[in-house]
Amino acid sequence: MINAIDYIKVSQNFLYAVKVGDATTTYIDTLKQANPEILASQLNTDPKRLVFWLNIYNGYTQVLLKNNPDQYKTRNSFFSNRQIPIAGQHLSLDDIEHGILRHSKIKWSEGYLNKLFPSSFEKTFRIQKLDYRIHFALNCGAKSCPAIAFYDVENINEQLALATKVYLEGECDFNSLKNVVHVPAIMGWFRNDFGGKKQMVAILKQNEIIPKNSYPKIHFKKYDWTLYLDNYKSVHIQ
Repeated sequence: MINAIDYIKVSQNFLYAVKVGDATTTYIDTLKQANPEILASQLNTDPKRLVFWLNIYNGYTQVLLKNNPDQYKTRNSFFSNRQIPIAGQHLSLDDIEHGILRHSKIKWSEGYLNKLFPSSFEKTFRIQKLDYRIHFALNCGAKSCPAIAFYDVENINEQLALATKVYLEGECDFNSLKNVVHVPAIMGWFRNDFGGKKQMVAILKQNEIIPKNSYPKIHFKKYDWTLYLDNYKSVHIQ
């Protein structure tokens, strides 16, 4: 009996190959030809789905933009073009981010609206419970994006917590005199994913970005869309 391919491992090896500049064709072909039933049986928990789809999103963003950086001049088309073959389907980066990782959310609704008719593929593979921390793990190729990290199923919760803390520490600016905190633009774009502004303040306190006894106003920063590839960082858990 031939053992089934470990598709989570393939996604991890794919991302590592992208980082070090090795050939990715074998991994891309393996993912393209994946048996959807076997893939679904392997991605049977949210931690497994998170690791797999974060790797696919981050790896493909790098591959596509390195092959053709000019795609970034028309970013809406870049994110919506279905140029990622997985298990017999062609997916876009938007399909992975908003359909799978955000549990069938409509892109331009700040997280308040769900898709009415998600595809059967999306319903099979999407995250069951949206985790706002994915926004600190997805790298879309821009300078303001969080760094790319290598996640594993056993430590994904702790790794996402660390990725969140590191990104917020680097991006947030708290002015105690004006009682204002400037937070990343992505928190405004997807504000309901974060539970609204009140919950954002709680998240900032939890990550020690602002003092526990503060209640600042939230302002959203501008996003720097300058193309910035090969932005990798470790989220190693001791």
